[in-house]
Amino acid sequence: MTTYSGAIPQHVAIIMDGNGRWAKARHRPRGFGHRAGVESVRRIVEDASKIGIKCLTLYSFSTENWSRPRAEVAALMALMREFIEADLDRLKREGVRIRILGTRKGLSKDILRLVDRAVLETAENTHFNLNIAFNYGGRDEIIRAVQRAAADGANLQEMTEADFAGYLDTADLPDPDLVIRTSGEKRISNYLLWQAAYAEFVFTDVLWPDFGREELVAALKEYTGRNRRFGVSEASEVA
Repeated sequence: MTTYSGAIPQHVAIIMDGNGRWAKARHRPRGFGHRAGVESVRRIVEDASKIGIKCLTLYSFSTENWSRPRAEVAALMALMREFIEADLDRLKREGVRIRILGTRKGLSKDILRLVDRAVLETAENTHFNLNIAFNYGGRDEIIRAVQRAAADGANLQEMTEADFAGYLDTADLPDPDLVIRTSGEKRISNYLLWQAAYAEFVFTDVLWPDFGREELVAALKEYTGRNRRFGVSEASEVA
C-alpha cells in the first residue's frame, strides 16, 4: 500500500473527470464509466480518511450537466440514489458527516428526500466531512449567497469576506487547500470559485475511475512541495 507521511491538507476538493472517456476506451456506454466512478468515490473517501484528511469535497453533478443527454442525466441521478441508499448506514457508523452543496432547483422529490435524510442523519458526526457538490455551480452559489444575505437583511455595504462566506454552501467549512482535477483537463469548471481563491491545484492525466490511493498520495506529495504564499511575495517573506 502506498504510504504518505507529509503535510496533510485540511480540505481537499476533487473535480472527478474522465468517466465517459474511461468507458469509451473500453467500448462501453458512458453509464458504465459513471458507475465505475462511484467505486472510485468509495475508495477515495476511505483512503482520504485513513491518511488523515478531515474534509473532502467531490464535484458530482454540475448545473451545466443538465445539458447532457437525458438518458445520461437519468443515469447520474440513479447513481446518486444508489450511493446514498447503499452507503449511508456505513458512513454513519464510520463518523462521516455528509453535506450537499448546490441548488435544490430541478431535483426530483425523491432525490431531495434522500439527500435531506443523508444530511440529517449524519449531522452529528465529526470524524470526517464528505461534501458532495451535486447540482452545483460556483456562480450559482455566489448568486444564491447574495440572495440569502439580502433576505436576511444584511448590510451589503458593510459586509466583510467572512460575513459573505457565512452565506455560501460551505459556511463553517475551511476553504480547500488543494484542488485536484483528473483526466488531464486544466479548467476550474465553475467549481468553488470563491473558496478556491488560494488553493493549490494539481492536474493529473489519470481518468477518475482509475484514480486511487496511489494517485491521491502523488497529488499530496506535489502539494507538500508547494510554497503557499497567499499573495505574499517571496521578498516579503524573506524580509
